[in-house]
Amino acid sequence: EFEKISSRHHNIIFYFIASSKKRFLIFSTMKLSLCLLAAAITTRQHYVEAFSLRMQSVKLPSPLRSVASPPPPSTSSSLRFTPPSKSVLSVRLATASATTESAPSTETPSKTKTLGLLTFDLDDSLYPIDPVLQDANEIFVQTMSNYGYNLEPNDIVEAGKRIREEAGPIAGKAMSHTEVRLEAIRREMERKMIEKKLQECAEDWATEVESLTAPIRNSAEKWAKSAVSQTVVESIYSAWERERHHSAERHLYPDIITSLQKIKEEHPDVVIGAVTDGKANPMLMVFSLAPYFDFCMSWEDDAAGRIEFFKELGNSTNADLHWIYRAAYDKYTEIAETKKGLRKSFGEDEAEETRDGVESDRPLWIHVGDDLAYDVGGSASCGAKTILLDLDEEYGQTAKVRFSPNAQMPSWNTASDEEIVNRKAMNDAAEGMVDKRVTRLTMLPDAIDEILKGE
Repeated sequence: EFEKISSRHHNIIFYFIASSKKRFLIFSTMKLSLCLLAAAITTRQHYVEAFSLRMQSVKLPSPLRSVASPPPPSTSSSLRFTPPSKSVLSVRLATASATTESAPSTETPSKTKTLGLLTFDLDDSLYPIDPVLQDANEIFVQTMSNYGYNLEPNDIVEAGKRIREEAGPIAGKAMSHTEVRLEAIRREMERKMIEKKLQECAEDWATEVESLTAPIRNSAEKWAKSAVSQTVVESIYSAWERERHHSAERHLYPDIITSLQKIKEEHPDVVIGAVTDGKANPMLMVFSLAPYFDFCMSWEDDAAGRIEFFKELGNSTNADLHWIYRAAYDKYTEIAETKKGLRKSFGEDEAEETRDGVESDRPLWIHVGDDLAYDVGGSASCGAKTILLDLDEEYGQTAKVRFSPNAQMPSWNTASDEEIVNRKAMNDAAEGMVDKRVTRLTMLPDAIDEILKGE
């Protein structure tokens, strides 16, 4: 545009340029800007024309999915949707409403029971018993050595077997683990002191120990009995029992804590207890199990019931375990009543008798363990639902080994042959009392839910 200015105007422009350098710079800038603007407009127009020609020459592929065809040309200026008449809409809505009201509901509300009490066996159910006892026996040997008594781990086990045999078939079996171990510790200490005393006498008399007379031996035995301190015996036993619990915490099955946490979350009001024929107590395992358990019932707590049970076990296969499981349920009732009273004292309105106008069911009791006879048979006879922990080989349970056709008894086992035969018969009878069977502890929460739902 600027270049079309006539030559007569050039004189005027150069006049202003000559008169002022500032004006010259202004007009130079204007000329440059106009030239750039004209070039940009021309270039853009060329690009648009080239793109249009290219698009006209390219044939676009057909779409992969069907596309609605455009509507045919219409004489009307616009397309409009014509709704159905009011009467048609009314008929459709009325029909839909009638269909909805007349269709019967096929869904029946599932009735899930409440979990009131959950009890566990401990040994070989929450941890493997073999490595736990090995650790405890090693500490026993170490503690004995600190007091000057050199023993082997198996010495205390063999001493316990002899003590039970001497007590008789019924009284010996009915002895508690604490009684047997305390007596075994004392006897092993006395044996070591007698050996030491006789050796000293033989050296003083320059003779062999075997040649010492009976009066000398009797005198050495009396001296040893009086020389063994009961305080030392209890101290050694306490070290063994303490290591038993510490070892149990170290050897807990890795998925038991996760399962207990999930059970507590899904059933916050459940009372969890332990029922065991061993010496363990989860309430003493403060770093692992203690936060999840409310009580522990052990065979150690009822000497009369224990004696009666082993008397029946020695004579038949119908040994009654009601005494220990009834005691566990009584403990649950006591704890449940206490919790109920606390909730009322805090002003919590809890309608346990009725729920939505319907009388609520009695909370269920579920027992979990690895032993068919003691855990399944004993608890089921008292009204509990049962879950058998028939865990995979990696868990290291011993019940399947102890009572299998090719039984392999662990070194710590003190059961007689007759007792083992009767236990196998009790296992066979309890097979039909298993409600759920799990092979991994992670399956436990789901097994509990299935029992509560009646599946």
